[in-house]
Amino acid sequence: MNFKYNPLNHPYSSRRSVVYSQKGMVATSQPLAAQAGLDAITKGGNAIDAAVAAAVCLTVTEPTSNGIGGDAFALVWAQGRLHGLNASGPAPGLITAEKVKKTGSARMPGLGWPAVTVPGAPAAWAELSRKWGKLSLEEVLAPAVAYARDGFPVSPVTAEIWDRAVQKYKKAREESSIKPEEGGAAGGGEGFQEWFNTFAPDGRAPRAGELFRLQDHASTLAAIAKQGADIFYRGEIAEKIDAFSRRSGGFLRGEDLASYQPSWVEPLRSDYRGCRVWELPPNGQGLVALFALNIISQLQHGAAAEEELIHQRIEAVKLAFADGFRYITDPEKMRIPPEELLEESYALAKCRLIGDNASLPEGDNGDGGGTVYLAAADGEGNMVSFIQSNYEGFGSGLVVPGTGIALQNRGKEFSLDPAHVNFLEPNKKPYHTIIPGFLTQESIPLGPFGVMGGYMQPQGHVQVMSRMLDEQLSPQAALDAPRWKWVEGNTVEVEHSFPLHLARRLAARGHNIIYSHDCSGFGRGQVIMRDPDNGVLCGATEPRADGTVAAL
Repeated sequence: MNFKYNPLNHPYSSRRSVVYSQKGMVATSQPLAAQAGLDAITKGGNAIDAAVAAAVCLTVTEPTSNGIGGDAFALVWAQGRLHGLNASGPAPGLITAEKVKKTGSARMPGLGWPAVTVPGAPAAWAELSRKWGKLSLEEVLAPAVAYARDGFPVSPVTAEIWDRAVQKYKKAREESSIKPEEGGAAGGGEGFQEWFNTFAPDGRAPRAGELFRLQDHASTLAAIAKQGADIFYRGEIAEKIDAFSRRSGGFLRGEDLASYQPSWVEPLRSDYRGCRVWELPPNGQGLVALFALNIISQLQHGAAAEEELIHQRIEAVKLAFADGFRYITDPEKMRIPPEELLEESYALAKCRLIGDNASLPEGDNGDGGGTVYLAAADGEGNMVSFIQSNYEGFGSGLVVPGTGIALQNRGKEFSLDPAHVNFLEPNKKPYHTIIPGFLTQESIPLGPFGVMGGYMQPQGHVQVMSRMLDEQLSPQAALDAPRWKWVEGNTVEVEHSFPLHLARRLAARGHNIIYSHDCSGFGRGQVIMRDPDNGVLCGATEPRADGTVAAL
């Protein structure tokens, strides 16, 4: 087998070592969620049950990055092959670009009703459980319900991000002048106040180690656990969402929820250094990671200096994003089949555009995001790469009264320009940033991986995969390695631990290198790899988050 690594080859400082086990493993950005997933396996469940348990638990214990009102994607290795699930939702049927412009917005806003799309996460949980789960949905959701009802201690990084959100929504509330009764699409007043009622009832964020309860959240999850996702899309919860939207000037309606179904899709792949890297097809941006890897694979990498390798990867990412923003959209609106964009001739043509110095790409890489990623594996061979998000932190700032449901702001990715590939249209899915990854060697599954965090995600996938497959670092060392992030033009941010000599050499090539002391913008990843020779699982988790690897 070509994919081998030395667990002692670990040149970066870290709080963690790789974790080994055989019977089961769950890696998440929050310890209680990881344990909830592992508990599902100990109760007789499988990796799919574990992934759903951890995912739902994360909506409680890390609400700063995901929630019941968000979207989800999954890559599932089961029954001898890889399956893809797209549980992202479309824009409401009533929304149009003209209506958004009439609210005074020149571009898609990130707060209020124009940014809200149909949530897909509850449908993802139910569909995964229905198709492969061994436990009932009620058993799987029980830990999340208990933490929401009885309280959970807030983790340190989550507390810090929570405090930032409080400041953000305080400012939004102060600046919001549109009242719900006036039919304002921004949905100010009542919506933002409900966010504070739910997530900052004392006017502040909970501190690290402080117990926090989400009673409405508990009731909503208990209802979904008992009655299935139908109650969210066609039952009592759907009625509450519809009523809130009508009352506060929103576009979302019960019929948008009732008509929603997640989609099973065929994953796409890039062959890289003897392995296959798998991503989901559009509307997710997994193609950007595959574009970049295809370009890098055409470049010489053997004896190249480290700064040259990083330079080439940065340039490849810039080219990949330019094409991603040009083509990726709702799968039914794609102008070119994704498979054509992954042909070798396409990568070769792009490869020739990379020279010795930094070049200016088209477009920019957008804003940051708030997302959770988790990986799960069991002793039977099942493995799950799962990701869900409200997009920017808590999302739109709108919380449905009496439910605890923070509605995502994924619609911010739409454009109000009719010539743009992601022009806002009713019932259209937006460009989506969240992407789960999976690695195989031919038809042999190696395991799930992911790096969450807006437009950092494809860049994180490229860096983690190149560290593991080019440099043969362990999964933990690959996550620990200092990261860079292309921002726009020739501007590249690097972490404070990024080697100064490399930064200087990249600057000499024309890159505008900026050191950042905020690691939250560089993504947060999880990896689980299975050794096909003995079945041993190897797990790693992100030092930039609160996460852990729970193993059995």
